[in-house]
Amino acid sequence: MPEIAYVNGGFMPLEKAFISIEDRGFQFADGVYEVVATYGGEPYALAAHFARLDSSLNALDLALDIHAYGLQAKLMEGLALSGFGETMVYIQVTRGVAPRRHEFPVKPVAPTVIMTFKEAHRLPQDMYQHGVEVITTPDLRWKRCDIKSISLLPNILAKQQAAQAGAFEALLIDADGQVTEGSSTSVFCVRSGCIRTAPTGPHILPSITRGVLLELAHRLEIPVAEEFTTLADFKGADEVFLAGTTTEAMPVIKIDGDPIGEGRSGPIAQRLRAAFMQEVGIA
Repeated sequence: MPEIAYVNGGFMPLEKAFISIEDRGFQFADGVYEVVATYGGEPYALAAHFARLDSSLNALDLALDIHAYGLQAKLMEGLALSGFGETMVYIQVTRGVAPRRHEFPVKPVAPTVIMTFKEAHRLPQDMYQHGVEVITTPDLRWKRCDIKSISLLPNILAKQQAAQAGAFEALLIDADGQVTEGSSTSVFCVRSGCIRTAPTGPHILPSITRGVLLELAHRLEIPVAEEFTTLADFKGADEVFLAGTTTEAMPVIKIDGDPIGEGRSGPIAQRLRAAFMQEVGIA
């Protein structure tokens, strides 16, 4: 089954999808995005993803009412047309096509709305069993990381640094030595049985999977502290794990080459992973 795209009202094969060279997403990264995964063929946590998309649109004063537009119906139509067993849906909205000027267009233009539908290829199960290695790098991003902006160059540079080091992810460290999140994931450490993760705010993206895991921890009666934690605390933790739409709940066994805990996937990460699989209907 070929991958497909939706562009401004129409579905087409992915290779036939194009936007204008004067689209402000291309010119200025003036736009926002979401990534939605299916489980059992159904989009998971779609209401939460749409709520975050709506928040990002409002933060950038980007005029699109996703409900009036019928975005959910179009997404479901795309899933049916693509026909994959499991699908990864990328949604992007930009301010639209206008002459290249930094300020917003004087005459309002229609936002560009794009979705792509690709078969979901999930990470190998042995990665969750054995865990992954990560490195650290300074957090060089802008001060509104709570907006899911398509402007991702600092994240890309951090992820590339991790790839060149043979690591799975790069943890971002702010000027105070605190761990904010990963280049494309949320991050958690476990100390004395308590899960610690950075609080929500402009310094991190309010990850949907992060929220799900924290709710699962509450159900499992695992203590949680949403507070900043230093890199030293992470390296001295009993466990560290990552979370994200494509990552789910991934144990970390080394940071910058230093083993975490016993250097293997820890019990709390395993419990949360099992609970997440049950939550999405894959027990």
